[in-house]
Amino acid sequence: MKAADIMVTQVITLRPEQTVYEAAELMVDHRISGVPVVREDRTPVGIITESDLMRRPEAGTQRRHSVGLPILTGPEELARQYVKENAYRVQDVMTRDVITGTPETDLADIADLLEHNRIKRVPIVAAGKVVGIVSRADLVRALVTIHKRLSAEIPASDETLREKIIERLRDQPWAALDPIDVKVHDGKVDLSGTVDYVAQRKALRIAAESVPGVRAIEDHIAVRPMIIGA
Repeated sequence: MKAADIMVTQVITLRPEQTVYEAAELMVDHRISGVPVVREDRTPVGIITESDLMRRPEAGTQRRHSVGLPILTGPEELARQYVKENAYRVQDVMTRDVITGTPETDLADIADLLEHNRIKRVPIVAAGKVVGIVSRADLVRALVTIHKRLSAEIPASDETLREKIIERLRDQPWAALDPIDVKVHDGKVDLSGTVDYVAQRKALRIAAESVPGVRAIEDHIAVRPMIIGA
């Protein structure tokens, strides 16, 4: 699936010259935690999130500076902190280096961007303009939608299920397929054989039960005892 398949297209945005109070009100009213900042032509210039508004003197949440802090931190960093905590305009608080995707970006790549950069949303840009946004919540909603669609499909035959399970296991580097026997009857899967690790046994069960159409798992896989000093 691509970003275009799940992205929200009615994107709530802010302009750089708007106030941080307008940004806060927008987040509260729409129950969102971040807003792309765009120019009049919708080209992105930044993003403002809840974390940008956490430290504010109005709420008494600004950082407390000890006597020796200027020596340890330096005046430049202290000045940046002051701007961040006291600025009136969005343009002075927002993050300018915006991580974006395109409508054709794979959802796996979107998930990588969210995870590796520890962010909650990725603006989607086409022809230099914001056309959508994908959040972590959108990925979770996609999971629900896909599950409902797969559940509504006509159940596969036992032989087809067996073939799909074996194919799935064959693609996994941790799965030693030779010692594992897979049998399917009326949608119920019987797994038997021997593995070296408990984690492998669990992964085999999960790989099988995640195949659409599988109704139940009978796990008869044994774990080899670990021989110390062998």
